[in-house]
Amino acid sequence: MREFAAPLTIEIPAAGNLTDDVVRNSREAADDVVFNRRVADAWVDVTAREFLEEVSAVAKGLMAAGIEAGDRVALISKTRYEWTLLDYAIWFAGAVTVPVYETSSAEQIGWILQDSAARAVVAENAQHLARIREAREAGAGSHLNHVWSLEDNALRVLSKLGEDISDEALEARRASTGPSDLATLLYTSGTTGRPKGCMLTHANFAFELEVATTELHDLFDTPGAATLLFLPLAHVFARIIQVGCVKQRVRLGHSADITHLLADLEAFQPTFILAVPRVFEKVFNSASQSATADGHGKLFERAAETAIAWSRAQDKGRVPLRVKAQHALFDKLVYGKLRAALGGKCSFAVSGGAPLGERLGHFYRGVGVTVLEGYGLTETTAALTVNLPDAQKIGTVGRPLPGTAVRVADDGELLFRGPQVFTGYWANETATAEAVTDGWFHTGDVGEVDDEGFVRITGRQKEILVTAGGKNVSPAVLEDRLRAHALIDQCIVVGDGQPFIAALVTLDRDAFPAWAEAHGKPGSVADNLDDPDLLAEIDRAVDDANAAVSRAEAIRKFAVLADEWTEEGGHLTPSLKLKRNVVMREFRADVEALYLP
Repeated sequence: MREFAAPLTIEIPAAGNLTDDVVRNSREAADDVVFNRRVADAWVDVTAREFLEEVSAVAKGLMAAGIEAGDRVALISKTRYEWTLLDYAIWFAGAVTVPVYETSSAEQIGWILQDSAARAVVAENAQHLARIREAREAGAGSHLNHVWSLEDNALRVLSKLGEDISDEALEARRASTGPSDLATLLYTSGTTGRPKGCMLTHANFAFELEVATTELHDLFDTPGAATLLFLPLAHVFARIIQVGCVKQRVRLGHSADITHLLADLEAFQPTFILAVPRVFEKVFNSASQSATADGHGKLFERAAETAIAWSRAQDKGRVPLRVKAQHALFDKLVYGKLRAALGGKCSFAVSGGAPLGERLGHFYRGVGVTVLEGYGLTETTAALTVNLPDAQKIGTVGRPLPGTAVRVADDGELLFRGPQVFTGYWANETATAEAVTDGWFHTGDVGEVDDEGFVRITGRQKEILVTAGGKNVSPAVLEDRLRAHALIDQCIVVGDGQPFIAALVTLDRDAFPAWAEAHGKPGSVADNLDDPDLLAEIDRAVDDANAAVSRAEAIRKFAVLADEWTEEGGHLTPSLKLKRNVVMREFRADVEALYLP
């Protein structure tokens, strides 16, 4: 059993709570701009003093409405300034935030409201209100006393409601929360089964923030540091960055509409961003397709290969003169445009939620945006491990953060121990006991740890396929390589109990039209499923994926589907992870057809 532990080198606060950062910011740097708030088509500055005033006013409204210390308050909204404001207002009132993905169905909303016994909910708009109403009509939300809507001026209503609450009463409530008190109930995104509420305390966040912001000081402590959040704040990854930015006074913005993301990045000019691997894949694929459509496809391919070669050479300590010269040329022709698309000031990105893939990691570093891949779960308050600017090994998820230990069990499962590990699942002692044994959290992920402590994720324990010949195959390796192809949107590798490995593939609706035009293929995706040129293109992607595994693990057959797998269709989680059980159930006939004679 292999084990690696990183010693704790900093002091973790033994008192206080997450709201202390807001109070300290206003006291020490009242006029510093800590947020840029999107108002219509403009970005409006919000100072540390103004943020404290707004948070306090809303928190008083919650108190006036009868929200007590420890009560759960649900929050359903896209990523926007008001989400962060409400999160801190709930904490100021001594309550517990229960985030709900804004794409959640009425049934999912109902389950979370009922399971958490939420006393109030703040929704974003009429669509959310309708789903809440449907959930309540089905018998959920029996503890709810209040339902507010941002569209109906919830913040103004709450601020008005709390006008008679004194500053002293609010401060007493705020200060009554300690490190061991619950900060949030974060429900897992539910790739399998019903979501479980992860209990994360103020101490969990405090530890994670102290070690993560210290280790990533190049991101959080640089002059003019700023980031634009566009991932769902209901996800622990975006949430920890939000709280880290408030703690370090990093200018923070929110982008709620992914279709406006490029314009928002250009205007906001972040110094670092965070995203899940699918976003990095999409950016690469879009750039490749745009170059091809403009007749510069070959140029982009050479530029990409040069970026990867240059990055790989960095790890060896010496860049060949030819590669150095080509890299300098492509920096002017190609790389600069890619950096400009991110706002022009972005030098770092943080990736989490799924494996990024070694090739993409080298590509982005080669173009001048170093992607620091990390690893963590909802149950671990985000990061357990992370690559650092001065300690990076592309293809791994980095080393454990200080104060964190990793162990590889006999069956290959990764176990972790550290103060960021949650206190358990809400009202589910059985699930908690299964997840944590002798202080070690069982991640369900399979991986390995090298001699320097760098962790590599090789698959999900429950997703390991065992072929009829007894070969164990991790589908993640193949799926990651396939999704890197510009034409492929999603894929699922199958073969459990079958004589060979196969795959179902869906096409990227954004990339397909440009490819079809370039190859003279009229019609839609559905019209071209059997086109020889299209199948040959996907076949090349399969060959590339197969190069990463042994012959026994290689994909021998594939099928291209007319369907899309989407979050709205229930096939993907909000963090864009594939729900294998849903896809396998709905596309069982397509899987079976792969094995017909």
